[in-house]
Amino acid sequence: MGILQIFTLLGALGMFLYGMNLMSSGLQKAAGDKLRSFLSAMTSNPAKGVLTGLGVTTVIQSSSATTVMVVSFVNAGLLTLAQAISVIMGANIGTTVTAWMVAFLGFKADISLLAVPMMLFGFLFSNSKKNQRQNIGELIVGFSLLFLGLSFMKNSVPDLRETPQVLEFVTTWASHGFGSVLLFLAFGTVLTLVLQSSSATMAITLIMLSMGWIPFHMACAMVLGENIGTTITANIAASVGNTQAKRAAMSHTIFNLFGVIWALILFQPFTALVGKIIELFGLPNPAAEGFAVVEGSADTSTAALYGLSMLHTLFNTINTLILIWFIKLIEKAVVWIIKPKSQDKEPFRLKYISAGPLATPELAAEQAFDEIIHFAQISRNGLGYAKQAISADAKHFEELREKLVKYEEISDRIEYEIAAFLNGVSAGDISEATSMKIKAMYKIIGELESLGDSGEAISRMLSRRNEHKKTFSAETIDNINLMLEKVDNAYEVMIANLNAAHEGTLSSIANAYSAEEQINTLRNELREAEIEALEDNDKNYQTSVYYIDIINELEHMGDFMINISQSLERAFVH
Repeated sequence: MGILQIFTLLGALGMFLYGMNLMSSGLQKAAGDKLRSFLSAMTSNPAKGVLTGLGVTTVIQSSSATTVMVVSFVNAGLLTLAQAISVIMGANIGTTVTAWMVAFLGFKADISLLAVPMMLFGFLFSNSKKNQRQNIGELIVGFSLLFLGLSFMKNSVPDLRETPQVLEFVTTWASHGFGSVLLFLAFGTVLTLVLQSSSATMAITLIMLSMGWIPFHMACAMVLGENIGTTITANIAASVGNTQAKRAAMSHTIFNLFGVIWALILFQPFTALVGKIIELFGLPNPAAEGFAVVEGSADTSTAALYGLSMLHTLFNTINTLILIWFIKLIEKAVVWIIKPKSQDKEPFRLKYISAGPLATPELAAEQAFDEIIHFAQISRNGLGYAKQAISADAKHFEELREKLVKYEEISDRIEYEIAAFLNGVSAGDISEATSMKIKAMYKIIGELESLGDSGEAISRMLSRRNEHKKTFSAETIDNINLMLEKVDNAYEVMIANLNAAHEGTLSSIANAYSAEEQINTLRNELREAEIEALEDNDKNYQTSVYYIDIINELEHMGDFMINISQSLERAFVH
């Protein structure tokens, strides 16, 4: 095998991987936010979670993309751990569609003949001014490159029958019984870890099998190894996430490891079952003793390729049917394995909005309001971190700043999820009163998200103060803390009004006006006193600017909260 042939083979593999990524990216963009909403909504029970993972992965042709999406949702608190586990199970089944597509279109039909003409349409679509057509163009180009890469790989791989010594060497590795099964399982695992794509490893395995490099049983062992190797992608994605995200990724590993263990224990009967199923299609049994892919024989080649794809599908389907009943047990296991960090309180999670189809729009509106109250409580926690950041030393300030940034990101996500849910409620048959309440809810979640922005804005002001090596005096910190107490009181009033509105007992928001007036009065007093001190040269100008900016931002938070109470008054007080 010459140097040029090696580089051609590696280049073909790169083309295949790039095509797979491009096709998956195009599919995801073409589907838009519908996929994201579908994934976060259709998970109210394990069966729906499995179907969701299966459906999404079948559409975007990447279990890794689905799993990474699930991990990010868990990290944001938008999916529970149990929901994530069921979706990951479905994603494992969905990824088997890729194996069938490659086996049929890449080997049986050889769609690579149409790949180059398809590139023309992909190019035309990608030059369109409409984003949707550009996404479809990306999809077509990716699809074409995938099968072109597969075709080049098949043509670049040397025929071992022409080099008996090499063929004998490969055959020797496959003649150690169960030891060979473990060896090829490890090879499949490592290859998937290196390529970061189980689909690419599956394609390579199909090529090796179709060319007679390895027997059917060893190819099956490689497929089992691929299912272990593919879990690394989710674990990499979760490494920067919170404890729940790490647990979601670990559940993927446990799921696949459990499957590989039972598949190894029952390796002979399992492969025999696959062979019997392929026989039902009128093809030779690839698991039968003495079976070999015969050059020029379409039947033996097809039987082997379909047999491997069938094993992949059966493995993940059976594994899911077994473990779907033990999701709670898997959840307990990953919670035990991955301990939470002491500072990782993880309060960010939707609690009241039930996923899936809405029972009745009126009831759903009540659930949304429960979630809004929970959102307000989470928002108030951010104020506590802002208070700590005011007087924190450099080391602890960075930790608190990261928390405030995280709170702002979480506020954005929660606002999006509640708004998406309210969109579904609005589409139903609702009363005029409920319609008015939903309009108020849209306004409220927007103001709550702005409160999260304010916390992050205060952290930026403090960062600039620290960069310029300025510090607040004890008197300044006391003044800010006094302002924080007024804002916290306004938070308490706002949450009380939210609860009263939800219970139907809100009759007045005089308490909110009083809290807002106290904040405004204190802001004016503190600002005027600081300006007088500046005029008397008693204060550093730059330090005073940071101080006044923080006081103003805290007053803005009071504005957001009175806006919320006013929205409640218009919609809930009759």
